[in-house]
Amino acid sequence: MALPTNIKTILSGNIIEWARIEFKESWNPETALKTICAFANDLDNWGGGYLVLGIKDSPSGEPGDIVGIQREKIDSTLKDLVNKCKLIQPDYMPITEVVEYEGKLLIVVWAPGGAVRPYSSPKTIGKLNSSRIYYIRKMASTLSPTEEEISDLFALSNNVPFDDRVNHEASLIDINKELLQKYLRDVNSSLYEASFTMPTEDICKAMNLISTLPEYPKPKNVGILFFSNNPERYLPYARIELVEFPEGLGGNVINERYFTGPLQNQIEDCLSYLNNRVIENVIIKREDKPQAERYYNYPMVALKEVVANAVYHKGYDVREPIEIRIHRDRIEVVSYPGPDRSITEEGLSTYNVFNRRYRNRRIGEFLKELHITEGRNTGFSKILASLKANGSPLPRFETDSERLSFSATIYIHPYFNKKNTKSIVSKLSENKRKLIKEIRNNSAITANELSLRLDLSVATINRLLQQLKSDNIISRVGSNKSGFWIIN
Repeated sequence: MALPTNIKTILSGNIIEWARIEFKESWNPETALKTICAFANDLDNWGGGYLVLGIKDSPSGEPGDIVGIQREKIDSTLKDLVNKCKLIQPDYMPITEVVEYEGKLLIVVWAPGGAVRPYSSPKTIGKLNSSRIYYIRKMASTLSPTEEEISDLFALSNNVPFDDRVNHEASLIDINKELLQKYLRDVNSSLYEASFTMPTEDICKAMNLISTLPEYPKPKNVGILFFSNNPERYLPYARIELVEFPEGLGGNVINERYFTGPLQNQIEDCLSYLNNRVIENVIIKREDKPQAERYYNYPMVALKEVVANAVYHKGYDVREPIEIRIHRDRIEVVSYPGPDRSITEEGLSTYNVFNRRYRNRRIGEFLKELHITEGRNTGFSKILASLKANGSPLPRFETDSERLSFSATIYIHPYFNKKNTKSIVSKLSENKRKLIKEIRNNSAITANELSLRLDLSVATINRLLQQLKSDNIISRVGSNKSGFWIIN
């Protein structure tokens, strides 16, 4: 059966992280079965992984020499693979394909995260009464879990990610075959050509988009989100709502626009609107430089990353849309619910974030295949790099204590905000102007120190600081104890 991706994508390492791929020179049931079991358990909701037979592994986890599988051994290897996978409990069967690459035959085994985890496999194949292990994947290694990790696995057994659950209200009629084929063509899947002679149900089986029960072929939520013309019919508010405030929050003019349909279309249409209606640029010539400088009010790379990650991490069981609010001096993107508890508010304020477990493993898988998002935990660094290159202020990432929402704010480039800023600064109170002067002299100054120097209460200082932050005149980087101020 063909895979929903292609061997070049797997071997590039740009879309599928090396930790999700294991290379083996040949079929070794003893080790390969443990890896398949670990991918099926998918402890961190990465989306499972791939086992590639016919390529030597390397210490870095990247592919080594391509040796291939001898043609006469292909059938026997596949038969043994199927028989050995029957040893995994509960029942689990990966999807396999024989592919040709650089003149060599390879066997690619796709082991997506299972729906009835935890899975176990024998510690020793062929040994009577061999102990069974709930193998897991950590970075590029297959390991026996600790007691705590076993507890995590059992906790996850009743918590299949929402995007990978069966939607009992929908049916296969709701899956658009043309959307399936367009995706397969865009990712250069070998399944694309075969899809023209395959029923929609068989394509969905190959892409792991429907339930595994032959008598109950219901689509999963991820199938509805990507390959249905109207996902909101079954998943209300699975859309992006954009609101513009050209005259500010107190103004009389508000422009609204909704982006609906398959998730990939929502992202594409939203980014196209931002690029055509919101993004501006200016070219500045410097006397001391031979080349002119170009600046954007908002760098498109940062906006793409923020919007795509909002779609990636939204909870589609929450009846709230993704909200994009365009103000005169900033763009806010809000999604619901907030991030996992492993992401702290201090980590967000210092841009030091590592997400251990992903909410939507399948959505991320499809977005990465379409080159809409990249590898794990790269979003923040990409946003910061694009803002820095454009000379833009630092962004702001926030959540609330109950993790009900997450917001990302991208501020306008100072050149485009110059007129607004001059207007605001001219109206500042004397105390605010004094406070800014102190911050300019010492960016690490604390509220207590400001209170002493300006002879104002700490409560008054904090109120003034909050007002200046709201007006985007100053920003805070880091915690209250170890951070510092920036004058925008």
